Amino acid sequence: MAASPKIDEKKFEQWIGLQLRIGVLLAATIVLAAGIFYLKKYGGTAPDYHVYKSEPAELRQITGVFHSALSGHARGLIALGLLILIATPIARVAFSVVAFALERDWLYVVTTIIVLAVLLYSLTST
Repeated sequence: MAASPKIDEKKFEQWIGLQLRIGVLLAATIVLAAGIFYLKKYGGTAPDYHVYKSEPAELRQITGVFHSALSGHARGLIALGLLILIATPIARVAFSVVAFALERDWLYVVTTIIVLAVLLYSLTST
């Protein structure tokens, strides 16, 4: 009987830590740069708090955020940075599914898939 492949737990933890740091730093950099760009363009305008204005319709869907960000709109770039920040721990959970599958720890694979499904559902549901 073949031995089950084992992953090095220390390397796994280091990779997860690196993945989380890169995701957070990338998101923070995008939001900071886009925030500066937004303030440069609109910082001098006085806000009108008498009328509520929600986010534009295109920023309420993931595809709209990407389209707006690729078009160079500051609000779209800020939303993209926030999406990356949200996606970072979700990517960590997805990677954990793969790692547990490589270890053939099926209880943790099933549990982690359930967690991943709940996270994805909460992200995509309206």
